[in-house]
Amino acid sequence: MRIWWQSFVDQTENAPYLDRLAAYLNGIADEHTAVDVYGMSPPDRDFGRLTEFRCAALAIDNALESSEQGYDAFVMGHFQDAGLYECRSAVTIPVTGLGEASLHWAAWHGRHIALLSLDEVFDRWHREQADLYGLGARVTHVAALGLTVEEFAPAFAGDADAYSRIVARLREVAAPLVDAGADVVVPAGALAGLVVAEETGMTVGHACVVNCVAVALKLTEAAVRIARLTGAGPSRGPAFALAPERAIADFRAFVAHGRGAST
Repeated sequence: MRIWWQSFVDQTENAPYLDRLAAYLNGIADEHTAVDVYGMSPPDRDFGRLTEFRCAALAIDNALESSEQGYDAFVMGHFQDAGLYECRSAVTIPVTGLGEASLHWAAWHGRHIALLSLDEVFDRWHREQADLYGLGARVTHVAALGLTVEEFAPAFAGDADAYSRIVARLREVAAPLVDAGADVVVPAGALAGLVVAEETGMTVGHACVVNCVAVALKLTEAAVRIARLTGAGPSRGPAFALAPERAIADFRAFVAHGRGAST
C-alpha cells in the first residue's frame, strides 16, 4: 500500500519536521505500507482564509497527481482540511482528512472535545469544521497554543529542552479546558500531534490526548482495506460527485498556468 501524505509546510525550511514525520509514519505503518510525505511551496505561512484557499488548490492538484502516480490513498495532513471535500470528489482513491479523522476519533473517546490550535486565527475555522462534520455541539473548547511553525523545528532536530517546552505549553493550555469540562484533548495539527506521539498514553487530568497523526494514518490504511474488501467508496451523488475529466483538466491547467489557462 502506498500513501501520499500532504503537508502544508515547506519541504526545505521544515526538513527536520518532515523527516521526523516520515520516519514516524513509516515506523508505525503496517508491514506492507509505505508513506511518502510531501510539503508545498509557498507553504501555509500567512495564516488566514486566503492562504488556506491557495494551499487547498495545491493540495487538490497533488491529490490528482497521487492518483495518476498509482498511490492507494491520499492524506490531507493539515488539520484544517482545506480542500478535503474537493479532493474526495476529484479522485477515486480513499482521501482522509487529518482534522476530520481526528475529530470523529475524539468523539469516540469523550463527549466534550477540546482543540488546541497553533494560532487563535484558526478558532472560527475549527468551529466551522466541527459543524461541517456534524460535531459542532461536541467541540466545546478551542484554545491557541500561540506557537509558530518555526518554534517546533528545534524539537524535531533533537533539542530536548525545546521539546519539553512544547509539551509543557500544551499541558498549560489544555489544563483549564479539562477543568471546564473537556473529556478529550486534540492537538489540532500534525506538528503538535507529532510531539504528542512521543508521549504514549498522554493525559491532561482525566482527559486523553489524541495522537492525530497516528489516527489519520491508521484510519487511512483501514479505508484502503475496507474499500478493497467491500468495493464501497464515498457517495457519488450530491455529496462527492466525481468531477468529469474536463473539469479536472481545467483545474490542473489553472493551477499550473493561472488565469487565462486553456486546455
